[in-house]
Amino acid sequence: MAKKRGIFLVVLSLLMAVGAAWTANSWIAAKAAAEEGALNGTHVVAAAMAIPYGTKVEGRHLKYVEIPNGIAPTGFFTSVDDVISSVATTPISRGEILIADRFAQHDSGSTLAALVAENMRAVAVRVNDVVGVAGFLLPGNRVDVLSARKTTDRRAVTETILQNIKVLAVDQTASTDTNEPVIVRAVTLEVTPKQAEALVQARTEGQIQLTLRNPMQSEPEPEPEVVAKPAPRKPPTQRPPSRPTSTTVTVIRGTQVDKKKTKT
Repeated sequence: MAKKRGIFLVVLSLLMAVGAAWTANSWIAAKAAAEEGALNGTHVVAAAMAIPYGTKVEGRHLKYVEIPNGIAPTGFFTSVDDVISSVATTPISRGEILIADRFAQHDSGSTLAALVAENMRAVAVRVNDVVGVAGFLLPGNRVDVLSARKTTDRRAVTETILQNIKVLAVDQTASTDTNEPVIVRAVTLEVTPKQAEALVQARTEGQIQLTLRNPMQSEPEPEPEVVAKPAPRKPPTQRPPSRPTSTTVTVIRGTQVDKKKTKT
């Protein structure tokens, strides 16, 4: 009886050992499959080198990279043919995964035309080293436009007519990878049709000046409230002291006539 019980316990132990080994083997196989699937993930298009703003993308700018499934950003490209000939609307860093929102399609015409946003216009403005912010004005910067003119009474008036305007190009360059100052003769700004009218009118009436904005400050600055100053009060007019006047009174008593002067 004891011998049969011993055999039963041995068989039970073997079965439990086989079950544990099978469970461990299945877990290891599942983990290996998951790791292999992660390595053999999604193929996406990335930047093989830095792509400056306004650059027309070529094959040398692109490469394929493999990332785990499910973590690719929205709008990613799976083929380099979908990106070639498009124009970068923002600077792209080396190794960055490319997404559609950062590129504009370029079918024909100049590269600058592809950078103009929908319902916007590109207007060129003549500048010098002063108006062009001493040459530190580069494509992609944001500027405010000041208008200076003289009124009919020959008084100088200066006001900010446009705020947070994007610089599309300087001279004939829509892209740059340098921070060195460059003396330019013209700056192309991206404006709405109404802003274009205001800009041309200000340039015709007087002179314009560009002021460089902080790229982190995108919201227009609030217009300062003009508080009307009260008109100065005039001091009350003081009348000169009145001089006493005298009148003559004639008094007749019988045959006597007296004349007396009285002050009033």
